Amino acid sequence: MPSTRATLVAEAAITLLAERGMRGLTHRAVDEAAGLPPGSTSNVARSRAALLELALARLTELERRTIAGLGRDGGDLAEALARFLHGALHEDRQRTLARYELALEATRRPELRAIYDAIGRDIRRATVSVMAAAGSTDPDRHGHALVAFMEGVMFDAVAGAGRVPGLDDLRLTVREYLAAMLPATSPG
Repeated sequence: MPSTRATLVAEAAITLLAERGMRGLTHRAVDEAAGLPPGSTSNVARSRAALLELALARLTELERRTIAGLGRDGGDLAEALARFLHGALHEDRQRTLARYELALEATRRPELRAIYDAIGRDIRRATVSVMAAAGSTDPDRHGHALVAFMEGVMFDAVAGAGRVPGLDDLRLTVREYLAAMLPATSPG
């Protein structure tokens, strides 16, 4: 259960973005979805831009928590990435859909674009670190490519014409992908 009203509003906004898209996100709809009295969302986020920023900040917080541990515990990087993707496509599918809604909206709103780009830089820095720790000979290029690969898998599964892969398929796909970049990684 969210601990603050702002978190409750942000999570309701994320749910609405996933279920109804950008047009379905209104202050009134957030009030209803969050079970709050009318006008409560406006007290937390006065404008639509503020509401979008609040939702994006919450998504970022949740994703950073998930990404923070990838490859840092000395465990199997391919397994960790496959589980991350599986979560994004199954348990956290609404979050993934909402993030894509916000990504598209950021192409039309410079204030949102600035936030989205800053988040993207943070995520790419983290993946560069993960790839360096995994023994990549070109961690900068490989880290950026890994983000593109994972985004492609997620987008294809939730918005493209692809299927939603299961954990076993994701394990094999990620192992094969990493094997091309990390000499010590085997696809099996």
